[in-house]
Amino acid sequence: MQMDKNSIPKDVKTIHMIAICGTGMGALALMLKDLGFSVTGSDLKVYPPMSDFLSGRGIDIAEGFSAEHLSYGPDLVIVGNAVSKDNPEVVHMQRMGLHFCSMPQAINTFVAAGKKQILITGTHGKTTTASIVAWILDCAGVDDTFFIGGILANFSSNYRLGQGEYIVIEGDEYDTAYFDKGPKFMHYDPHVTILTSVEFDHADIFRDKDHVITIFTDLVSGLNDSSTLLSFDGDRNVERVVAAANCRVVGYGRTEESGWRLGKIDLQPPWSSFEVFKGGRLYRRFETMLVGEHNLLNALAAIAVADLLKIPIAATQKALATFKGVRRRQEVRGIKNNIVVMDDFAHHPTAVRETVRAVKPFYPEGRLIAVFEPRTNTSMRDIFQDVYPDCFDAADLICIRKPPLLKKIPEGQRFSSQKLVDDLKQRGKDAHYFESTDLIVDFLKITAISGDVILIMSNGGFDNIHERLLESL
Repeated sequence: MQMDKNSIPKDVKTIHMIAICGTGMGALALMLKDLGFSVTGSDLKVYPPMSDFLSGRGIDIAEGFSAEHLSYGPDLVIVGNAVSKDNPEVVHMQRMGLHFCSMPQAINTFVAAGKKQILITGTHGKTTTASIVAWILDCAGVDDTFFIGGILANFSSNYRLGQGEYIVIEGDEYDTAYFDKGPKFMHYDPHVTILTSVEFDHADIFRDKDHVITIFTDLVSGLNDSSTLLSFDGDRNVERVVAAANCRVVGYGRTEESGWRLGKIDLQPPWSSFEVFKGGRLYRRFETMLVGEHNLLNALAAIAVADLLKIPIAATQKALATFKGVRRRQEVRGIKNNIVVMDDFAHHPTAVRETVRAVKPFYPEGRLIAVFEPRTNTSMRDIFQDVYPDCFDAADLICIRKPPLLKKIPEGQRFSSQKLVDDLKQRGKDAHYFESTDLIVDFLKITAISGDVILIMSNGGFDNIHERLLESL
């Protein structure tokens, strides 16, 4: 039977996780192991580093999905959101009458119970903002728990089990499970919520922008009236969503009316120094190695949370100054012959534009080479075909790969990388189209020169292009 958070058996000792190797499921598996549960799991593609990380902690992982993996009769099965109802393990789980739940239900029951939840949501910036909040709490000596969708460089982990009263959760708008098509973030009851942005994304789940707005409105309208919502006030879609709130709402942004305002920014690479105003008055000046105004706005939201939780300002300043970032967010993977190879998760046009714009001022002496692979369900569709050309203006040289998984998209809806390159050339940009990753590596091997920064943007592994470039340059 399907369980809610109050009806999961109290005597659970053994847990099996279907699709265990995802970032979130893997982190949850480790948390459950640390809590003393016996954990097993299975996945269709079991590969390093997650497989090694899990097995190294004593978690048995089976390759592929099979009814045999449930033969020992676990007390509880946690079903990943990518798992369909006709999965062999799901079918056998139902046949055996095993208790099962989703990942958010398990988090609520085993990890977040009794803690004050700090929920970070929005189309962009969730991972970075949540990571900054978690690091601020740590610098303040607060033994917080966190569950985040990226690896925090300061912790070399995307989770931690703390004994303190707070838990920081990255709130995903993606669907929960095959038996619960609502967003994951609807399962939480936050003490504080951050809403960074609302844009159309996840075209495989949402119909259009209005559908996305409806989902976030459902979240905001359901927030407890005793909670606080911190919302970015420079986004019209966020304004529509926030109108449904019944709780306290505090805006942050760059306008004079912002409750928390980002003031003057001074760039002295690798540092960004910025003013923060609270209620129209100077609150304090902060320094960070975060790159780009969008990241400073993420930091601003985290600073507002810290103030709300009565964290000393000195601790917040220390945290911003020592924050090492998140892997795959403007992460320098290596430098070869004075050529920087940088990795970033950007794929939505807004993220691509802001990332390209942010990186350029920090490397003013050389060229910025932007390499983009459209591979998400949204970016491989033609939804943003006419938007992407505007996103590369700050780049000096642009390499666009053909989407690697186009067969997943109906023919009449497919994104054209060749058209994007043609449109970029019409804007006077030095842009190039490539059928494969191999061709990009070969091109950059002879094109990149000392002082260049190669910014690689993809939400996937991109055929290990980062390491291959570092070897070939």
